[in-house]
Amino acid sequence: MPSGQHDPALLQFDKPFPILRNSRYGRRSLTALLFALLPLAACRRHDFPQYSPDYREYAYVTNGGSNTVSVLDLVNLRQDRVIAIGTNPTGIAANPVKNEVYAVNTGSNSISVINAEKNAVVATIPVHKQPYFIDVDAKGDRAYVANSGSNNISVINLATRREIAAIGTGESPGMARISPDGVSLVVSNRASGSVTVIDPHTYKVRSVFSGCPSATHIVILPDSSKAFIACSGDHQVMAIGLARPESSSADERADRLLSFLDVGQTPVHLALKPDGGEIFVSNFDSNSISEIATGMNEVGGTYLIGARPARGIVSADNSLLWISKFNADAIEVYSIDDGKRLKTIQVGGGPDALAFSVEGHLLLVTDACSGDVSVIRVMSRTPSGITNTGSLFTMLPTGKRPNAIVVKAFRVS
Repeated sequence: MPSGQHDPALLQFDKPFPILRNSRYGRRSLTALLFALLPLAACRRHDFPQYSPDYREYAYVTNGGSNTVSVLDLVNLRQDRVIAIGTNPTGIAANPVKNEVYAVNTGSNSISVINAEKNAVVATIPVHKQPYFIDVDAKGDRAYVANSGSNNISVINLATRREIAAIGTGESPGMARISPDGVSLVVSNRASGSVTVIDPHTYKVRSVFSGCPSATHIVILPDSSKAFIACSGDHQVMAIGLARPESSSADERADRLLSFLDVGQTPVHLALKPDGGEIFVSNFDSNSISEIATGMNEVGGTYLIGARPARGIVSADNSLLWISKFNADAIEVYSIDDGKRLKTIQVGGGPDALAFSVEGHLLLVTDACSGDVSVIRVMSRTPSGITNTGSLFTMLPTGKRPNAIVVKAFRVS
């Protein structure tokens, strides 16, 4: 396959894209230089939050090629430690209530439970074949694991740390998202090109929707009324209305297909604004992003962004979209209100998964090809008081093929 191209069949789940071993990612010299400058960077940490001594904040990165999780200390901006887990870890999620993090071991068919206060593995939960993605409900009680190799979803009781149900789905489920209200579990089935909606209380399939080739990424609106699914094998996004039993409208009391929305070629990721009003689609093979108005289920426009956009993330104030451009080793900053690109920031090789720090002052970028995390300052000020949007602050090492990233913050007693 030519350099810079991906097999659509591999654009699956919420995992990174395959490493392009023969491509042009020669940024190891840049990485080495930035590591050498880390002490200097640490001396210039103005405009950062002031943390109390009992505050902890870590980023956890699964390293598929090293069978490890890298723990990055976001208070002191350094690598805290490396934790050995199972084989080929991919997805990762943090518990919103407990100080725990859960890493998916695709090669060893298990979930590693990491105690965030100790940064150590405290349990391993067996699941089924080839798990790839994990989601945790808002109460922190249940986790849902998409097992691609066994065509089912594992439901895990996080208190007892064991599987309590296995729910059949379509072929090769890659993602299982639980709605914010806990009423709907939405599953994308890549191989069968379908979407399964499950009642998470009865563990029964509620609806199945077909016609979404290589269904991959899922977002659910904050009010749990709709789900949008990227049909990565085509050029569309599926919009589904989720059942609302309390609705006065008979139509809304059942799951229903709302629309297929035309976007660019190979949509691989959906970035939802925190207010739920818009979704930004990364169209990998069209080098573009599409903007979806979620209220009307309409595409507002598609805009060239260049060099294989892989992921997007929107700032907490809904104003800026940050896009990882896999083939350009860069992050693009896009002003949502103005509808224009603001800045291009060079990072490591093959930027992919993105996460904000809790305060939102840092953007963390997993660089799949160079094996590091680029740390971007979202906003900074020059000595003369001029505000600067987006600048590379430092780079932190990870293991081989960093995949997913999640941030967990808490206070210790």
